[in-house]
Amino acid sequence: MKRYVRIVLALALVGIPVKGQELPSATDIVAKSQQAFYYPEADMKAKVTMDLVTEDGKTRTRVLTMLRKNVPGSQDQKYFLYFHEPGDVRRTAFLVWKYPDRDDDRWIFIPAVNMVRRVAASDSRSSFVGSDFSYEDISGRDLSADTHTVARQDKLGDADCYVIQSIPKTAAEYTKKLTWIDKKTFLPRKEEYYDAQNELARLFTADAIEDVTMGEGDAKKTVPTITRRTMKNVKSGHRTEVRFDSVAYDVGLDDDVFVERALQNPPRKWIE
Repeated sequence: MKRYVRIVLALALVGIPVKGQELPSATDIVAKSQQAFYYPEADMKAKVTMDLVTEDGKTRTRVLTMLRKNVPGSQDQKYFLYFHEPGDVRRTAFLVWKYPDRDDDRWIFIPAVNMVRRVAASDSRSSFVGSDFSYEDISGRDLSADTHTVARQDKLGDADCYVIQSIPKTAAEYTKKLTWIDKKTFLPRKEEYYDAQNELARLFTADAIEDVTMGEGDAKKTVPTITRRTMKNVKSGHRTEVRFDSVAYDVGLDDDVFVERALQNPPRKWIE
């Protein structure tokens, strides 16, 4: 009996299920991961630095403010992104209304022509302002757009992870995605995107995870947050490195921030 107990404990420690211990479903795991990555708290504000790095090390840097608000009573969200630097993208603003069960609404303000343009749903897989991230990467992908299965369990660095395989139900920019999801925080530690030739095309890594403190007194708590992340185009060698600074949750963002007219007249209170 003692030997059996030791074996069970050992299996549990390395994350291997034992008799009577069932894994959560892949869909539940991905849902929790999306909640941890895209939905923490009621709203969020952060200063974002985006470095676009060529294979030979040449770097272009972009600085922006990201604002995000969850729509109460639903899984809908709203995002507002305002670019500060460099000069050729300064004042560019991006607005998205995200819906879990239909195509998102997206708008972009292009200061060079002083025009707001709708971003078509078909453009969701396009490059986000020249980076290796797509529009879809910024605001997230619908849970029901893929078929999810638990491929295996794995250890990535110091994190025990579920490895989830996601296969698109309709045409997408990848034919298969593998995601390493931290069992503790449910944040994605790594994502591998495969193309039609089943070759690795893009690679996402969470390079730093920090606890962001919010609230005071008995309400004080920490929110695990990916503060440094990288998306690499494996075939071209180009990569985009992103750093989140001054991250704050539950700051009280107004609904007026997330309307089309704010693209041309951004809310100075929140972007400066």
